[in-house]
Amino acid sequence: MTDAEAYIALNMVPRIGPVRVRRMLDVLSSPVEVLRAPVSRLESINGIGPEVAKSVRDWEAQVDLTGELALVREFGASVLTLADPGYPRLLKEIHDPPTVLYVHGEILARDQYAIGVIGTRKPSHYALDCAKKLSYQLAYSGVTVVSGLARGVDTAAHQAALAAKGRTIAVLGSGLMQLYPPENKTLAEKIATSGAVITEFSMRIKADRQTFPMRNRIISGSSFGVLVVEAGARSGALISANQAGEQGRSIYALPGRIDNPGAIGSNRLIQQGAKLVTSAADILDDMGLLFAEKPQLVAAPKPDLAGNEEIVHTAIGDDEVHIDTVIERCRLPSHTVSSTLLALEMKKLVRQLPGSRFIRIS
Repeated sequence: MTDAEAYIALNMVPRIGPVRVRRMLDVLSSPVEVLRAPVSRLESINGIGPEVAKSVRDWEAQVDLTGELALVREFGASVLTLADPGYPRLLKEIHDPPTVLYVHGEILARDQYAIGVIGTRKPSHYALDCAKKLSYQLAYSGVTVVSGLARGVDTAAHQAALAAKGRTIAVLGSGLMQLYPPENKTLAEKIATSGAVITEFSMRIKADRQTFPMRNRIISGSSFGVLVVEAGARSGALISANQAGEQGRSIYALPGRIDNPGAIGSNRLIQQGAKLVTSAADILDDMGLLFAEKPQLVAAPKPDLAGNEEIVHTAIGDDEVHIDTVIERCRLPSHTVSSTLLALEMKKLVRQLPGSRFIRIS
């Protein structure tokens, strides 16, 4: 058995987290020695009781290591362990780094220059637009965008980074073969071609309420800091922000409307000392010392429009607006504005909201 295989086996043993693995490795010479150690030796290690010691000693009865290794090969993934030189440097510095990382794609040295982008699964149009714009600019500037592949803000962040032809890493709260949410399977495949999909969970583990908080510490631990785009009072993004603070990472937050319940948590973070972000430049300025050359902020590409389409698109502005206001700003006939709005919707540049209101889509 190799050390890498022993790490994978230890990661699959029930009731053993990364902290206990590290305690055993501090005393014993290698993960192979941990698996071979007698119960009495394991019990003598601080924090390792009789139950855990017996579980480690009987690992072969609980873990199908051969089957797991076969699944990794068939999936086309790889596994990084704490002993691998390619293991993310920042992640290795946290209190409880994952014992192993399953990787679909590739983690590069440049991924240490990363920002975690997190937020609600049900973002407002404003938050979704900002998540796309900020993630695009960060990725285009050479920063790796790390997020959790969840619905809402996470999905927008990954998509924008891909659109910028930049790097993005998705951290799962499940095994690679149990990807959640399932509708993001195609997105995950795209991420793997120009970044990586990673997880600490073995191939067949399903996501649950316990795995997501564990996933969140990897997002923050892999990053220079985290950007909270929008979060309610009890949002899981706040857990990530708290973990980021405990890990010594920078915390950034996008200000939201004070009458929006979905922004209570992110606004409160700003009250508590998170850096208010109005542009990607606010983050890039902090990260400037990490790069040989300071990243340059770029604007997202503007749509190629002309004539009435350009006039109407400009008239909508950056906020939700009623069609009567658009007509007033354009000074065009109402039927012309209506048909132009329909054309812009077909081009996915405008979205109609309830109440004859419209908003631009970045």
